[in-house]
Amino acid sequence: MGCLLMLCLVSPLLLATSVHGNPWYGYGYGLFPQFYDHSCPKAKEIVQSIVAQAVARETRMAASLVRLHFHDCFVKGCDASVLLDNSTTIISEKGSNPNMNSLRGFEVVDEIKAALEAACPGTVSCADILALAARDSTVLVGGPYWDVPLGRRDSLGASIQGSNNDIPAPNNTLPTIITKFKRQGLNIVDVVALSGGHTIGMSRCTSFRQRLYNQSGNGMADYTLDVSYAAQLRQGCPRSGGDNNLFPLDFVSPAKFDNFYFKNILSGKGLLSSDQVLLTKSAETAALVKAYADDVNLFFKHFAQSMVNMGNISPLTGSQGEIRKNCRRLNNYYH
Repeated sequence: MGCLLMLCLVSPLLLATSVHGNPWYGYGYGLFPQFYDHSCPKAKEIVQSIVAQAVARETRMAASLVRLHFHDCFVKGCDASVLLDNSTTIISEKGSNPNMNSLRGFEVVDEIKAALEAACPGTVSCADILALAARDSTVLVGGPYWDVPLGRRDSLGASIQGSNNDIPAPNNTLPTIITKFKRQGLNIVDVVALSGGHTIGMSRCTSFRQRLYNQSGNGMADYTLDVSYAAQLRQGCPRSGGDNNLFPLDFVSPAKFDNFYFKNILSGKGLLSSDQVLLTKSAETAALVKAYADDVNLFFKHFAQSMVNMGNISPLTGSQGEIRKNCRRLNNYYH
């Protein structure tokens, strides 16, 4: 039978407070929300204003900015390594399998950085811009607010290997996904809550095609995928071609941050394999899917805390790294 619902829920909830060694909404690693209150008092306001303009122009940008923070933190920690372009000394993470032709929002970050450099030169890190932009994006499309711990500094390098290996992939098994989270100090609650970020945004056909045509190597569709939903997806995601055709991760309310992502999973309409396995492959994750589908406030509370937890992954602080003047290159950049 797996485990009783309450038991399934109690253990991860306790984990959420203990794994990170600090209490609910505790801030670790010397980061704290007031970090720029004196050195750049308008910093948060500037970020929020430019993110709001970007999301007003294109709602999908909210999801893109949340994902940018995620893909940064899972590689060498939350250090803005994902923003670095290719140079003589750097192989950019933008060319990795999870990021190529897929990661977006770089121009919005450039715009924020330029405004912050004008207001308070050399003060606000690109890593903190990503953390703030992810929070502001979430709030703008109806999701929860949280205080963002600040004080990260920017990396002096990138890791395309880390980007290829450490970011959870749409076709990873659930144990692999859980392991990738655990390596970052994140637990089961973080896995399911952060997956709920898929309540907004789009995914490319290439990320879920195998579910439609050949999930387990036998030429058959994924049996956990709702049949009518699969038929609908096949119309826009053919067996070959159309790799970049886009589909909403939450087909019910793709532009609104809510808990329909979890309700969709319960009806066999999770888009990615990595979404659906949360229900089918573990009693513990399934209990959280059901709990979040039942209670949007619980999901919001856990998502906010998990975003803080993720933002705490191995930040550079103090005299480590640098504050980049341009998020795409190091301060001592040479062509």
